[in-house]
Amino acid sequence: MRSLTVKLTLAFLLIGLTGAVMVAFLVRRSTQRQFDRFVLDQNQQTLVSNLIQYYQANRSWTGVETVFRTGQNSPPTQNQGPPSGPGRSLFILTDPSGQVVFGGDPKNHEQKLIPAELKKGTPLEVDGTTVGWLIFAPALDQWRPGTPEGDFLSGVNRAIYLSAVAATLIALILGGILAYTLTRSLRELTAATKLLAKGELGHQVKVRSRDELGALAASFNQMSSELEHSNELRRKMTADIAHDLRTPLSVIMGYTEALSDSKLEPTPEIFQVMHTETVHLNHLVNNLKTLSLAESGELPLVRQPISPDELLKRLANAYRVQAEGKNIALKMDVALDLPQIEVDVERMAQVLNNLISNALRYTPEGGQITLTAEAANGGVRLLVADNGSGIAAEDLPFIFERSFRGDKARSLLNGETGLGLAIAKSLVEAQGGKITVESELGKGTRFTINFSA
Repeated sequence: MRSLTVKLTLAFLLIGLTGAVMVAFLVRRSTQRQFDRFVLDQNQQTLVSNLIQYYQANRSWTGVETVFRTGQNSPPTQNQGPPSGPGRSLFILTDPSGQVVFGGDPKNHEQKLIPAELKKGTPLEVDGTTVGWLIFAPALDQWRPGTPEGDFLSGVNRAIYLSAVAATLIALILGGILAYTLTRSLRELTAATKLLAKGELGHQVKVRSRDELGALAASFNQMSSELEHSNELRRKMTADIAHDLRTPLSVIMGYTEALSDSKLEPTPEIFQVMHTETVHLNHLVNNLKTLSLAESGELPLVRQPISPDELLKRLANAYRVQAEGKNIALKMDVALDLPQIEVDVERMAQVLNNLISNALRYTPEGGQITLTAEAANGGVRLLVADNGSGIAAEDLPFIFERSFRGDKARSLLNGETGLGLAIAKSLVEAQGGKITVESELGKGTRFTINFSA
């Protein structure tokens, strides 16, 4: 039996059946006891009075059977006849010492009750002396069919049994419906995962509830969408890299073929072009390797403590001449007494190099680039902000994706591969940081790197 629907249905059936049986048993017992108590309340006082009168008249309990109504399980009345047939009575009559005079177990003619049992009964007193005890002692099968009381209890028990059966059937039906409803989402998810395994990325399932199964379906849909998006990015990156590789390779191949066919004379200029294209190829391969290692968590890092001020000064000095050449102000704003950050200095320099070089590329003459270090949430925050052309709002969500190239104000087509910001993000996250970007067209861009304490 492998079906979860069947298992859940049987589980609900078992729970419903167990509950119905327990309720039926408890209700039957309670009804029996309450009915016996009702009979006792209705007849005990009359019977006590009759028994006292009998003892006063006879001065003993001999022949007391005549006081009780004829019949084994009927309640007593004032007009009794001799009992008919063996069996237990609703009442037990004892003498003062506890010796049973009437009732009790018919097989035990010398039955004697202990004082604790006598205290549960009603004392029979004549002239201030206890002459006996009357004890109410019904049995579960006391009321026989054919008597009004027996018929009443039989009808109640029949209603209880029918209710238990109906409750069990309802539990079976509702359990089956609930089990089918619960497992429907699981069946849909199972079918969707099989489609996903066959390569149908992006397949979505219907979210049918807001419970754990609904959350699972929503998570699957998100995962499927992200897989489709990642696969699309991978195809796009592959196409972009193939294009980037083809250009320098075509240049190198064209020159080598021309040189081998003696169509061109080898000159320093030709070798310089070939060398430049080779360096470009090597840069592209290194970027791909760095990105792959960073995303897989296998990038070797040499962490060491460094002050944010020292890190930013190093980068500012490296780009100061280039900034002055473009008439761009390169400023620093570093808070005092900042804690050191433990990072791979060279990798962080690579990240900041990318951010500053992009800022220089897209900041117009007369603009400004600000490098900031400040305390934030017990850690350190580094910022690279410019007042350049900015990034379009629709491009911001994708700015850190591999091979993303905006075709508008912040296009990365100028000899770039589109991997720089993706590498920067991977390097920052590999060192326990987080990088974000804020930008507005025509007003500038601000990249933020947060390192927690």
